[in-house]
Order: sequence, then C-alpha cells, then structure tokens
Amino acid sequence: MQKISVETGIVIPMDRPNVDTDAIIPKQFLKSIKRSGFGPNLFDEWRYLDHGEPGQDCSNRPLNPDFELNQPRYKGGTILLARENFGCGSSREHAVWALEDFGIRVIIAPSFADIFFSNSSKNGILTIKLDEKQIDTLFEQVEATPGYQLTVDLPEQTILLPNGEKFHFEIDSFKKHCLIEGLDDIGLTLQHTDDIKAYEARRREQAPWLFS
Repeated sequence: MQKISVETGIVIPMDRPNVDTDAIIPKQFLKSIKRSGFGPNLFDEWRYLDHGEPGQDCSNRPLNPDFELNQPRYKGGTILLARENFGCGSSREHAVWALEDFGIRVIIAPSFADIFFSNSSKNGILTIKLDEKQIDTLFEQVEATPGYQLTVDLPEQTILLPNGEKFHFEIDSFKKHCLIEGLDDIGLTLQHTDDIKAYEARRREQAPWLFS
C-alpha cells in the first residue's frame, strides 16, 4: 500500500454525523472483487443526480452542485474533515477502497466506527481523532477560507493549521509504523519470507507425505 508520512492538502468538509458505509459506496458497487476503480462512485447517491450502476461511465452523469466533492473550492482535496461516528454501518472494506481511489489520504473526525477505523489503516488511509472543539475550529476555518489546507505530519503526530497553530493527535505505534512504511497485512507477512521458506523446508523433511 502507499506510504504516508507528511501530507499537505486541501480539506474537504463533510459536516454531517454518522456517515455510513452505504453512503460512502452504495451496495450495487460491491459486486467487484478488485480493490481499484471505486473512486468515481464514492458517495455516489449524494454526488450524482441520477442512479449509478457498476461499469457506468461517470464522466457525463449529472452532478449535484450542492455536494462537497463537486464544489470547485474543494477540487483535488486529499484530507476529509468529518463529524462523529464516520464509517458506521456495514463492515464493507470497499468504502475505504473508494476513498483511497478518489485520493483521500487523511480523514479527521471526533470518532469513527471501529471496523472502518481498522480497515482504513490497513489500506493506507490515516484516520485521526480530535476533540469536538478542535473539529469545530477546523470546520469554521475551512468554511471561511477557500482552498484551505492542512499539513499532517505523521512522524511528529501533529496537524499544522495555516495560522501556525498545531494540533497533536494520538496513534497506535504499530499502526503508525505500518502507515509510514506502507505495510499492509501482506507486506508485513512478506517481511518474513526467509523464515516461511525455512519452515516449509523443515516440514517437507519432517512430513514428506504431506507434500506428495
């Protein structure tokens, strides 16, 4: 998965609580077994004015001009600012795949659904929990400033605001290591390739009938 260390990006505000995974990627798009290509259908039912289907060309679909992702001031945003309980609902990993495929690298919220929170770090998205007061401050500043950007420094565990103020955030040390090094579960396993090969060789010697 893609590494993340320091991310400076435009902030996309989503000022609504309890955004669930069915809103993030609607159920009809779960038919695909690939982990890529979900970006055009991120928040499909909020983003477009028609009904979307898998494999549909989204380039000419009618856009909802009131939806955040469609507003020019947030174009190219890589940091999503959200409210409490983001990612609730079903445990579909496709929700994280859609966010990552769209280009979201960091999500900041006061709280996340547990499974979504876990899925995010395993797919290269940094999820940051801040208190309500800090979240309110960010929403106010984003609303007041077109092109508002934050710099998220994962090694230092800080968020740098345009006015020079810094917010500190906590993160599990193992999760931090994996995000900085770009290691998902497969990547972590491959770090032990030599040990795995040695074990398989010993098993072949100890129990050759298992390999006949």
